Amino acid sequence: MGSGKSGLGRKLSGMLQFDFIDLDEMFEERYRISIPDFFEKYGEEYFRKIERELLIETTEKKRTVISTGGGTPCYKDNMEIIVKAGISVYLRYTPAELTERLKNIKKQRPLLKGKDPAGLSDWIAHHLEEREKFYLLASHVFYPLADDLSQLVLKLI
Repeated sequence: MGSGKSGLGRKLSGMLQFDFIDLDEMFEERYRISIPDFFEKYGEEYFRKIERELLIETTEKKRTVISTGGGTPCYKDNMEIIVKAGISVYLRYTPAELTERLKNIKKQRPLLKGKDPAGLSDWIAHHLEEREKFYLLASHVFYPLADDLSQLVLKLI
């Protein structure tokens, strides 16, 4: 969450001349509801079920960069699906870097609802610790604050 998956995915797809799909945008367009509103009305578990169906649908596409939500790889066997579908990239940040990014992002995040700034850093560190075992299964780890995107492109082609 807040790592810049969508923005970097768009840049990467342009550099590779691939199509681009953002799973969150796909969800909101298809179901005509924002993710925060869906979470509030139906809950995270139902969202993850639908998100998984969209993930499976997108993995059939060729020459496409797919940006998932931060929780997508951590639900059921989603990371296995992602890895089998093609090349996967984990955008790695430290908890402090993610905290800074999320403090400055205006987009509403359902999992951050009600978090005060003081507790945000602890929550991010805990969440990242839980999720990173899934993220590290990706075929590539990219450090957005240190790595050059063109070097990633060279690794992917």
